[in-house]
Amino acid sequence: MFDNYFRKEIGWGGQILTLETGKVARQADGAVVARLGDTIVLCTVVGARGAKPGQDFFPLTVHYQEKAFAAGKIPGGFFKREGRPNEFETLTSRLIDRPIRPLFPDGFRNEVQVIATVLSHDLENEADIVALVGCSAALTLSGIPFFGPVAAARVGYVDGQFVLNPTAAQRKTSQLDLVLAGTADGVLMVESEAHELTEDVMLGAVEFGHRSFQPVIQGIIELAEAAAKEPWALPEPSAAEVALKARITELGRAQMAEAYKTVEKLARQNRVSEVKKAVLAALEAEGLDTGAAKGLLKELEADVVRNNILDTGLRIDGRDTRTVRPIVAEAGVLPRAHGSALFTRGETQAFCVATLGTGQDEQIIDALTGEYREDFLLHYNFPPYSVNETGRMGSPGRREVGHGKLAWRAIHPLLPEKDKFPYTIRVVSEITESNGSSSMATVCGTSLAMMDAGVPLKRPCAGIAMGLIKEDRGFAVLSDILGDEDHLGDMDFKVAGTEVGVTSLQMDIKITSITFDIMRQALAQARDGRLHILGEMAKGLSGSRTDVAATAPRITVINVPKEKIRDVIGSGGKVIREITENTGTKIDIEDDGTIKVAATSPEAAQRAIDWIRGIVAEPEIGVIYTGKVVKTAEFGAFVNFLGAKDGLVHISELANTRVAKTSDVVNVGDSVRVKVLGFDDRGKVKLSMRVVDQATGEDITEQVGARRPREDGERNDERAERGERGDRPFRRERRDGGGRGEPDDAAAE
Repeated sequence: MFDNYFRKEIGWGGQILTLETGKVARQADGAVVARLGDTIVLCTVVGARGAKPGQDFFPLTVHYQEKAFAAGKIPGGFFKREGRPNEFETLTSRLIDRPIRPLFPDGFRNEVQVIATVLSHDLENEADIVALVGCSAALTLSGIPFFGPVAAARVGYVDGQFVLNPTAAQRKTSQLDLVLAGTADGVLMVESEAHELTEDVMLGAVEFGHRSFQPVIQGIIELAEAAAKEPWALPEPSAAEVALKARITELGRAQMAEAYKTVEKLARQNRVSEVKKAVLAALEAEGLDTGAAKGLLKELEADVVRNNILDTGLRIDGRDTRTVRPIVAEAGVLPRAHGSALFTRGETQAFCVATLGTGQDEQIIDALTGEYREDFLLHYNFPPYSVNETGRMGSPGRREVGHGKLAWRAIHPLLPEKDKFPYTIRVVSEITESNGSSSMATVCGTSLAMMDAGVPLKRPCAGIAMGLIKEDRGFAVLSDILGDEDHLGDMDFKVAGTEVGVTSLQMDIKITSITFDIMRQALAQARDGRLHILGEMAKGLSGSRTDVAATAPRITVINVPKEKIRDVIGSGGKVIREITENTGTKIDIEDDGTIKVAATSPEAAQRAIDWIRGIVAEPEIGVIYTGKVVKTAEFGAFVNFLGAKDGLVHISELANTRVAKTSDVVNVGDSVRVKVLGFDDRGKVKLSMRVVDQATGEDITEQVGARRPREDGERNDERAERGERGDRPFRRERRDGGGRGEPDDAAAE
């Protein structure tokens, strides 16, 4: 039945990577089941047989999806089925898209859909790398025009050594989490988080990863030799299209070059738009078909910008290739926010605001690998007004999620230890202007806002975006790229870090590959730019403030014995609710007995702390406490004297004289001073008022002398407390329910 079934095993990093095709999803153009360990991903590819009329872009969509059954779980929530993509699924979809998109031929406009479905997860081997490899293999087998294959790898850095595809345990101690993808010739994509590593180490990791995934590329090629479908034919440009391109160049090149001499972004865009309209009008007047003209005008625009940079060494706004745009860094710009910053670099601006919360504000993430809590949140927003456009306002898209995560990776290695700064931190970056690298502006603004909030970062962090213009006659690496240089250039190379080293590196290229020499130059140039930006940021704020803002909660950490946690929480949470409602605090209790009390005023925090300490404290014999009478009885008074703890002051210990009635000395609600005498055989606390001066709280045991003998009536009262009558115990009532208990004669005898 499965006549076209093929299987390829590849030895890779001490494990076996398996690629299978021809058995599952056979109606797709390409389908591969990729397996590493017990992590299995089904990767499928389908392409439309033709392009839509008038379409001038390549409609590629990539979807990575995790099924809960892959880890033996049932989805949480009301509907009990997978819903919208979570953050990891969104980021992995982008991770797959970025290296495969440049490998489709120019002019290919057929819609292509790539879907990766996680079928099994062993909780050790991450599914993102397996999915990327599987999707590359599926594309290579499909016959769809694709200049692959690509492969990917994860690289760690443990004890000074690079580690290929580190396990979950190794990743906990790794100073680097780097994912890269590329072809046999070079690297196409890099994504990383690092603990202030040097540029040489980062480049070494990329080279190590590129060497390490070569066996995977070779394995995909060998599988394709056995199982690939016939390649699709690509239509050659017609004579009319060639002639149209030449005419557009003739009509518009000079005007386009003049338009790009305009420095200010919006004015430049308007002039470029006027040139395009004039060219289209001229073509229509000549009776030429303008269907493909928009795409050809874009090619002309790129050609003008790129060659001008290579010819003159000057860029669109007049800068040379290394100069960073003017920077203004301001901190503390919002009066009620816990921390805020406005970072402006040229025509790119990020308004970043930091908010400090408690453990109750942590985000609970139900991942395929297990549930965990995140105490550092960074949310990036890109409203349409930032680029002078109108547009839909709604939930964040893939771009917003990806840019926010990039900035998160840059800052995350610099966070203080949780026991030293026990806050949940949320930063929101509102991009209020954009003309190139708003994600790196977010890194700078986030660093300033967090330091303004009093978060003790190890060091300030800055980011810079590098670009590349690469032609046969040479190349130019550009520091601090503009938006036009981004989408008309060949590379988006973003580097973030401190004065010590790199904390995050992301690279995407639009050509088939770049050399390591170009990467080395880009890293060196990025370091110079980063240090310059850090110097400009220091003019606004050079380090973390010594204290959190007055509007932020103050968190005090105390520890109680584990066995006392139940007492602090109370039945159904009654006690902890009472404390928080009466003191206005927020309280987090951990299983190890750590309690965090958050309050905006020191007085409220101290009241809650005293309350908790009173609950968990143990009474000490001989110590005098101030308490409150909560109940009176014939045989004495019950006094609440330590948190929720009550003790009995026997009637004989109320005063140094004989007391006929308890109410002659105390009543419910009275404040009294008591001394702990000891504990009875049931652990109940025995208290005394008579040995304490009620006015001063002084211990007067020596003055009042030894305890006087109890009289017969007092003994009977004490027996009554224990449930006895007179000198004889009660006999149990008969099980048939007959009458009251009578004295047990046998026991009396």
